Amino acid sequence: MAEAAIRAAPPIAVPAARSEWRRTARTLVRNRLVLAGLVMVLGLILLAALADLVAPYDPIANNVRAALQPPSSYYFFGTDRFGRDIFTRVVYGSRLSLFVALVSVTISAVVGVALGLVSGYYRGWIDNLLGRVMDVFFSFPALLLAIGVAAMLGPGLNNAIIAIAVVYSPLFGRVVRGPVLVERGKEYVEAARVLGASSPRIVLRHVFPNVLSPLTVQATITFSHAILLEAYLSFLGLGTQPPFPSWGTMLQEGRTFLETAPWMSIFPGLAIITAVLAFNLLGDGIRDVLDPQSRGGS
Repeated sequence: MAEAAIRAAPPIAVPAARSEWRRTARTLVRNRLVLAGLVMVLGLILLAALADLVAPYDPIANNVRAALQPPSSYYFFGTDRFGRDIFTRVVYGSRLSLFVALVSVTISAVVGVALGLVSGYYRGWIDNLLGRVMDVFFSFPALLLAIGVAAMLGPGLNNAIIAIAVVYSPLFGRVVRGPVLVERGKEYVEAARVLGASSPRIVLRHVFPNVLSPLTVQATITFSHAILLEAYLSFLGLGTQPPFPSWGTMLQEGRTFLETAPWMSIFPGLAIITAVLAFNLLGDGIRDVLDPQSRGGS
């Protein structure tokens, strides 16, 4: 039966696959949500990359004579209690937030994808064991779990990254496991087994490429969650430590000056909202384009 499936299977059409990717890319560009989110994300990345050129002042240098200055032509977003330029610190804070999100999401994606591939393909006791471990992590709210891990490891940027990665690794594993369960039962997987391909080769070369769509959507949306979670941890003193600029740390420093110098909290808060909105728009748009059910219902 497997041999018949091999003979009946059509040859791989590389040009057709390429044309499908091109159609998908054109559809993504034409989607307004994707376009809006992409423009905002690219602007955020550009701002972080050119922080040294865009920011007019040193982000950590104190200037007590300019303390608590309101927004003006000299200080676009005003200054904090140490006389540091808020605009400069917001710009450099974007670099730090994107760095934390990129590293933590990459770690969680690598770990979660590996767990999801192993769990979904091999099933049996491995699937049961990994599933119960994931259930334990899912039983905690993301914020409380991140606070607990960061508190055990101690305050600091690296520990915050580890805490965020621990929170979202099970999520990637659960997202990947479902499509792998579907793909492992298809004829092309059985044909690869009959031809003598090893299980790791089948998983990496045949199954994994077919679960990239949900993985891409989840990674994009998780970026926004990671930025928000880093701000939470920094606000609580468990993430980036002063004097280095972090949006969460800036919010924490400005909370005691809400009546006298509200700009200390307003502009970092707007930066967080903008970054989270950008990645959410991009992720939602990609999901609408790549999800066949979404396309069918629209």
